[in-house]
Amino acid sequence: MTDRFVYHCALRWSDLDAYGHVNNSRFLTLYEEARVALMFAGGRAWGVGSFADGVVIRRHEVDYLRPVDYALGRASAEAAPSVRIELWIEEIRAASFTVAYELYDGDVLASRARSVLVPFDLAAQRPRRISPEERAFLLRYAPGTGAA
Repeated sequence: MTDRFVYHCALRWSDLDAYGHVNNSRFLTLYEEARVALMFAGGRAWGVGSFADGVVIRRHEVDYLRPVDYALGRASAEAAPSVRIELWIEEIRAASFTVAYELYDGDVLASRARSVLVPFDLAAQRPRRISPEERAFLLRYAPGTGAA
């Protein structure tokens, strides 16, 4: 099986809602931070920098399974509390791909999500097809492809 991309994301005090939990809208920000790390930093490390030239979101869906607290007990002087986000590529089409995510609070699954992304030509202001290099990179994180 292909490895998932794993990202540890520090929680910020501003992520909290009035109940002391991470606000539901901030989950999308946390997922975005992990996705950017995969596509921009991870992609560049593999020689694929084109995602940074333009990718737009077509769709998000999020399932909230349990609240996530700021949990000061898990913080230290050097590090804020954090969550672990695992992501992988669920589907690749000619001009879009789907990223799937799981967000863990400690060892407990707190949320699942999916985002459909479309490579975008910012200069022409239109969607574009996924390049062969982008496809090869994405396949590294697509279970069932045999790529590892």
